[in-house]
Amino acid sequence: MSKKGYWVVMLTVTDPDGYQRYRDAIGDAISRYDGRYLVRGGQVTNPEGSEFDRHVVVEFDSYQTALNCYQSPAYQTALRNRLAASTGHFAIIEGA
Repeated sequence: MSKKGYWVVMLTVTDPDGYQRYRDAIGDAISRYDGRYLVRGGQVTNPEGSEFDRHVVVEFDSYQTALNCYQSPAYQTALRNRLAASTGHFAIIEGA
């Protein structure tokens, strides 16, 4: 059995309207690859400091599936909105 794959995202939204367009567009890509949101916004405490105000974790059945989703045309189209509307870090991680 392959290990799970995760998108771990920490962002600061600089354009709420543009970020909403990104959120509206990514649902199709996430669902096509059976992604599941484990964290999507919500209350956060940064005990060691952080410049990011939005945190997201998406779980996929495998690391390869997480990569495939990110590289998919549907996500790449939506990504342009996120890059224009936020700053931050996006990692694809192989997990347990």
